[in-house]
Amino acid sequence: MSSVTPKRSTGIALMLAAGLCWSLGGIIMRKLTLTDTWEIVFWRALFMSAFIGTLLLILRGRGAIASVRSIGVAGAISGACLAAQIYFFILALSHTTAANTFVLMSISPLLAALVGLMFLREKVAWHTWLAIAFALGGIVIMFGEGLDTGRWLGNAYALCVPVGYACQILFVRKVQGAAGKAPDLLPTVLVGALFAMTPALFLGWPFEATGQDVLLLAIMGCVQLGMGCWLMTLAVPHLRAAEMGLLALTETILAPVWVWLGTGEAPTAAALTGGVLIIGALAANGWVTLRSEHPA
Repeated sequence: MSSVTPKRSTGIALMLAAGLCWSLGGIIMRKLTLTDTWEIVFWRALFMSAFIGTLLLILRGRGAIASVRSIGVAGAISGACLAAQIYFFILALSHTTAANTFVLMSISPLLAALVGLMFLREKVAWHTWLAIAFALGGIVIMFGEGLDTGRWLGNAYALCVPVGYACQILFVRKVQGAAGKAPDLLPTVLVGALFAMTPALFLGWPFEATGQDVLLLAIMGCVQLGMGCWLMTLAVPHLRAAEMGLLALTETILAPVWVWLGTGEAPTAAALTGGVLIIGALAANGWVTLRSEHPA
């Protein structure tokens, strides 16, 4: 019998905390005076890499560098996929609303299922196909509104985030298959941050961030992204994938609320309609998946 089951409540608390951390991205972005995407990515990735690097040193000691080297080519590509997500997230929030960004990003599990079908020959359950169909309906509604308001480009950037996530999961699973066990995710996260930071250093120079901007981006890199990713990795051994997907919706629901309360940026009717379809599809798919699975 799995030793994970008695710690399920711990996993739920960790995943909810991760979702809370992730949900702060939108409101922090709206409080920045800095507008240059490259510089925003640089500071965010710098603080994220510092946080994850310090965490690795604390947790692994002398084995920290070896753990980074051990991720291999597949792990490095997975990190590159994470770096792409970091860029597209900032671009999306710069060109569309927080509600559109976070709702469109939330389809990550559905795209991951399709990637698993295409490249790993993993079966996709009937209810997941149904969820994909409803989610596509929500996406069409949101993109239709985006064409009228000029937000279609930001919506496209937001959709690139789950595409990057699906590719990241693909290579994480390749690492898992090669190792015969679950991969060590923290080194991959660190590599992703470094990959994002390096080109931004050169393309964002000369830097113009104010002290307040740097402080906000430090919170974004360390707490919103770094702490969120770490809490998620801690939750993985305690929860099933469907449970993690459901709990991750905390980010999707809370992020637009923080932006609305902090800046008055309210979701449009199309965003609410599309969001209900997408979030409802994800929630229903996760619930049916949990019902069909047997506890370990």
